[in-house]
Amino acid sequence: MAASRQTTMRSWRWRRNPLRRRSDVIEAWVVLAGWILALMSGLIAGLGAANAVERAADRQRAERRTVSAVLAEDAEDKVPARAMSDQRVWASVHWTAPDGSMRTDEARVPPATPAGTRVNVWIDRSGNPTAKPPTSGEEQLHTAFGGLLAAAGTGGVVLGFTWGARLGLDRWRMAQWAAEWERIDTQWGRRTG
Repeated sequence: MAASRQTTMRSWRWRRNPLRRRSDVIEAWVVLAGWILALMSGLIAGLGAANAVERAADRQRAERRTVSAVLAEDAEDKVPARAMSDQRVWASVHWTAPDGSMRTDEARVPPATPAGTRVNVWIDRSGNPTAKPPTSGEEQLHTAFGGLLAAAGTGGVVLGFTWGARLGLDRWRMAQWAAEWERIDTQWGRRTG
């Protein structure tokens, strides 16, 4: 019994009754359209963002490669690159770029590595050092979170506009009620408020 009563209360704007106003019907359609648009636009934005993140990761994997470099200095007295998660340190290395030129720059290497040791360094197409491309697990995580954030953000913006439209409809409804009360007060010949 309680479930049918609650369903009746939720759908009262859709049924014909003498208390239903035009603003109630408009509000019902605005809310329905807002939810449909929020779901559809969120889905489209989420899929688009996930696809963009996936394409960026594929492009990074295609553009980056590893080369063998020689450590130009001892890496034992250096500060770790990232104190919390990565124990590698920054040290000067030199390698041969794809165009045949000799390059020297800093890269992250294992600590306490003596000069002259060969280490692997990730470079981009132009031969500049770069970060390692994301693994497939990292790519999946970034894709999922990117799609989820884009979907939630887009859906939230649409629902925000829907909420603003409902506020406008509430103001319109209150103005209608005030006008009707004013009309009734003048018919009775006295003021009630």
